[in-house]
Amino acid sequence: MKVIFKQDVKGKGKKGEVKNVSDGYARNYLLKHNLAVEATKANLKEHEAQENKKQKEAQAEIDEAKRLKETLENLTVELQAKSGDKGSLFGSITSKHISEELKKNHNIKIDKRKIEMDSPIRTLGYTNVPVKLHNEVMGTIKVHVSEK
Repeated sequence: MKVIFKQDVKGKGKKGEVKNVSDGYARNYLLKHNLAVEATKANLKEHEAQENKKQKEAQAEIDEAKRLKETLENLTVELQAKSGDKGSLFGSITSKHISEELKKNHNIKIDKRKIEMDSPIRTLGYTNVPVKLHNEVMGTIKVHVSEK
């Protein structure tokens, strides 16, 4: 019997897969426990429509991330901090500071965990900071740290 899995079933299939399983297993376990539905023409059509919808949503998400990437690359985040004689800061600029500044001045909300800094910024001047906007889209923010 062909079934469409509604949930992951260990050793048999993952959610959304269409597979052949034995009739008894399908009737007595999968269908009874609402883990799968029989793969009729109507159910297959519905399953295909859901897959297409998921693909469109994923593509829209990627397109939005690309638009945000272009916006970020044309933008400079200005931050001020106290510094010493040789341009080193008292303290440091972290991803949290950058995220807050983007939200406050540019109305762009980016989670601080998406801003990928190896270490905090501890000097004055310009720094390019990578940002992971989506699994497939990386952007950069130009951060300018000036003296207070």
